[in-house]
Amino acid sequence: SMNPFFSRGGKLITYHGWADQDIAPLASVNFYRSVGQSLGDAKVAAGLRLFMVPGMGHCGGGDGPNAFDMMPALEAWVEKGTPPASVVASHSTRGAVDRTRPLCPFPQVARYKGTGSIDAAENFACRLP
Repeated sequence: SMNPFFSRGGKLITYHGWADQDIAPLASVNFYRSVGQSLGDAKVAAGLRLFMVPGMGHCGGGDGPNAFDMMPALEAWVEKGTPPASVVASHSTRGAVDRTRPLCPFPQVARYKGTGSIDAAENFACRLP
């Protein structure tokens, strides 16, 4: 059970690529939902975030924004009490960044705001589907 971890104020950030070829992406979604069902949504909201990464394969790679650092988000959450609203990820081709997108805490997804480049994270917002 995750209850002892969350009861002590533990914070957990997980992520999974929607294009993972080795582990079914819904395994992480199911884990997230099962924790909510067993411990309650309030406890999950206080200590667990899942980021599903569009186009990312197993632990990285793929056509989607697959380069990101979750540590600053976790540090801000643990040390300042600020849960991550999003994490910016990038995609590179031949070493040059050609796309950025926000990764959103599940069940939110990045939605285009309607103006600006579709390759720039600032033109997207995290919203419920």
